Amino acid sequence: MAAITINVSTVKPLGDRVFVKVSPAEEKTAGGILLPDNAKEKPQIGEVVQVGPGKRNDDGTYSPVEVKVGDKVLYSKYAGTDIKLGGDDYVLLTEKDILASVA
Repeated sequence: MAAITINVSTVKPLGDRVFVKVSPAEEKTAGGILLPDNAKEKPQIGEVVQVGPGKRNDDGTYSPVEVKVGDKVLYSKYAGTDIKLGGDDYVLLTEKDILASVA
């Protein structure tokens, strides 16, 4: 069996899925208290790195995904599939799991 090397450029989401690089979790609270690893909350903001072609309609055409590569997005807390590539955390989401685009 051949070995497959997976990196960000080889991942191409299908349908209305979006591949997002997760922003790092906060290290400190607003008051300046350092948080241990087990007390950090799962981040909900990330940057879009790959986008699928969109959702297929009944007539065979595609409805494009509303976000594009480079957008910062806010997504549901427990949505998607967590993926770790090369020391970075990513999440594979469907478009409906994205709540907002962040400026």
